[in-house]
Amino acid sequence: MLVGAGIMSATLGALLRRLEPDWSITIVERLDAVAAESSSPWNNAGTGHSALCELNYTPQHPDGSIDITKAVRINEQFQVTRQFWAYAVENGILTDRGFVNPVPHVSFVRGAPGVDYLRRRRRALADNPLFARTELIDDAQEFARRLPLMAAKRDFSEPVALNWAADGTDVDFGALARQLIAFCVRGGATALFGHEVRDLTRQSDGWALTIRTRRTRQKRRLNAKFVFVGAGGDALPLLQRSGIKEVKGFAGFPIGGRFLRADNPALVAAHRAKVYGVPAPGAPPLGALHLDLRFVNGKSWLVFGPYAGWSPKFLKHGHFSDLPRSIKPDNLLSMLGVGVTQLTLVNYLIGQLRLSEPDRVRMLRDFAPSATDSDWELTVAGQRVQVIRRDRRRGGALDFNTTLLSAADGSIAGLLGGSPGASTAVPAMLDVLARCFAQRYDSWLPALKEMVPSLGVELSREPGLFDEVWSWGTKALQLEAS
Repeated sequence: MLVGAGIMSATLGALLRRLEPDWSITIVERLDAVAAESSSPWNNAGTGHSALCELNYTPQHPDGSIDITKAVRINEQFQVTRQFWAYAVENGILTDRGFVNPVPHVSFVRGAPGVDYLRRRRRALADNPLFARTELIDDAQEFARRLPLMAAKRDFSEPVALNWAADGTDVDFGALARQLIAFCVRGGATALFGHEVRDLTRQSDGWALTIRTRRTRQKRRLNAKFVFVGAGGDALPLLQRSGIKEVKGFAGFPIGGRFLRADNPALVAAHRAKVYGVPAPGAPPLGALHLDLRFVNGKSWLVFGPYAGWSPKFLKHGHFSDLPRSIKPDNLLSMLGVGVTQLTLVNYLIGQLRLSEPDRVRMLRDFAPSATDSDWELTVAGQRVQVIRRDRRRGGALDFNTTLLSAADGSIAGLLGGSPGASTAVPAMLDVLARCFAQRYDSWLPALKEMVPSLGVELSREPGLFDEVWSWGTKALQLEAS
């Protein structure tokens, strides 16, 4: 049983369908379509997150050194995902390559300290084959040639610099999830839309799930030997209902997002990149402002944001009672601990909620000085529920990573958190397979290594293999950078 029809369940379903074509798979989705929540292209940034441009993945230590550990790990994870996509295209699992497009990933800084940081970042990453193609650009004329929209009306007396990675991607995770779910259904999986899981009860050989049809409120009971909860923000409440001890102490804090978007052809033609800036003080990792070229349903857009929003809902189509109902005796201390230690984040959110339309456009003009408010419209993105986990010293700690929880017997697993999320769907789901099907995993390895040739290898330590799988994936996905 796969709960939720987003990119995580879709990826796990496709892997299992390939590995065990005779298994019975049922997908339960509370909305009426695939990827209508977090995986919808307008509910996420659409970035193939590989740490090429996201500056929060390369923090600076007090001594001035740059920590690249997280950047390398996330890039390694994205390479696994990219290889599976290439395999899926070559083997008919994915029939339309249009879900992924080559778009340069660019880091953008202003001011002498920022330029110095970017130079040191580039040097720290230069010897790693995963980042070797990244360029440093600190010349105003070259800046203007590559990013004409951002150069127009800019005062270049202030130093600016870019880290430019030509091999970045824009991904429509909604279109991708639809193809993966379609592959599952073609192979015999059952998809129940407009149905929601109301309860989970452990059985001797798995789980009994109470499923309710949202339109008629009619309930029925389904049995499953294995359950994966890939329900976005709703994963935490569902895992809590299961009663597994592994979820004890975990809580969640919802953060919403808003973006400005424009489809003016002249603007789109003048900005052919995803450009990430420096995160604001107190901003969560997913809060760094960026100006992006997006491809959605065959159309090009520019998108700027995110501006943070807040609601107690755990899903965009959720309930205002989601947050209070998620607070339990076992996670109350975690919630209180975060409330005391995250005052900077709280102040950031309050400031974001106070932003007016002129305020948002002013922030956009830090990236594109010539921006005109009439070209841009505000759109509301999805909800992300950040993980709160127990911390012995502070009571609770806010964790912005993606967290996999699974029962000790491997009968149920679920994914919490939002960053880097969809871009690491394949390694996350391979982790599910290894944890929850340990007795079968070794027998699956030959097939899995066909899907992901670098499985079990750190590509950053194997430049020859990286070049080989990179070239293969680029050709299969038609991602030749311009």
